[in-house]
Amino acid sequence: MITSEQQEQLRGWFAGRLPDDLFESLLEVVVDREEITVVGRIPEPRLTEGASPAERSAAIGARVQEFRERTREERIAVAREAEHRFRKKVSWGVQCGGERALFTHIAAPVMTRLRQPERQVLDTLIAGGVARSRSDALSWCVRLVQRHTDDWLSELRESLEHVQRVRAQGPDTEFRDGPADAPTEEE
Repeated sequence: MITSEQQEQLRGWFAGRLPDDLFESLLEVVVDREEITVVGRIPEPRLTEGASPAERSAAIGARVQEFRERTREERIAVAREAEHRFRKKVSWGVQCGGERALFTHIAAPVMTRLRQPERQVLDTLIAGGVARSRSDALSWCVRLVQRHTDDWLSELRESLEHVQRVRAQGPDTEFRDGPADAPTEEE
């Protein structure tokens, strides 16, 4: 994980490096161990008043595709520079009319060991037609948790911060913060 200062520096680098006319605004720059994802807002297509949802959806899809094709060379140039500088792949996305589209993003393999009850959950999702494979089922589960990020993960992060504060005040701080070869109670 990177620090919030590193995240701000990364966002600042992209804000300064991206051509001024690429996006209406830079919405987010997200980074993990493998990739940097840059998402910007692009203008909505102009539609007649009372356009149907199907017409709106098709127009937004076409606008996203047009943007992707028109800006490819500019985005490649920025991505090459960023990949060299930050040693991570750069992916792109846009938001248009409330719709979000990601393109050129990577799917990183993640190794995990699951016990039988956990595998049975994945197999049930496959049998129910929710997923095509265990990998797809696991991705589905992660997306489900991701939807609840604001509720559950925010509360979990707050709890972890509280635990870290309490640990820092504890009596064994000197051992935890001391040299790696400091004796522990088990030794």
